[in-house]
Amino acid sequence: MTPLRIALPKGRMMDEALRLFEAMGAVIDPAARDTRRLILPSADGRFEFLPVKSGDVPVYVETGVADAGVAGMDVLEEAQPDVLRPLDLGFGGCRLAVAAPEGAAYPRLAGGGIPRVATKYVESARRFFAGRGMQVELIRISGSVELAPLLGLSDWIVDLVQTGRTLAENGLAVVDDVSASSARLIVNRASHKLRLEEHQRLIADLASALERGS
Repeated sequence: MTPLRIALPKGRMMDEALRLFEAMGAVIDPAARDTRRLILPSADGRFEFLPVKSGDVPVYVETGVADAGVAGMDVLEEAQPDVLRPLDLGFGGCRLAVAAPEGAAYPRLAGGGIPRVATKYVESARRFFAGRGMQVELIRISGSVELAPLLGLSDWIVDLVQTGRTLAENGLAVVDDVSASSARLIVNRASHKLRLEEHQRLIADLASALERGS
């Protein structure tokens, strides 16, 4: 049987995911992990891990290039992929929030007008503000979202928040919560049907590893 391919987001979340897989016996050869290899096999031959950009994980899983993957709920809510989400992995906790300069008016601008909101989570922000009945102008921006209000690009931002320290350092404060986020196991629908026993074992093993670590 060929290994299950698991797409993992590069960075801290990948490190935490690999620790979880290692806790269930799927260890990667350290020599392979420290290289630029694009496919990392587990020593037991059960899995092949694909390190990819976080936003690409849902694409790899939805298209079937990967059988399963690990993605933050923020990424899933933005991309809305047609995948199964069987398990909350309990790490990577943060929240998607609206932030504004300290003391700024919210949910309306002090002088009236349509608020400009900078974010890379455009679809999530659109659904949130529409649900609140708020008309806003969304500005898509990829990095350093905190700079947008400081430079006059936007009135507010929508971004991921963990401790709030970065916001505070830039004179911003959370004024509303959009959604909570944590890492989720996602599974390709077709692969789940064709390799049901393997996926059931994967989910059960991950759940057991989480329980032991709690």
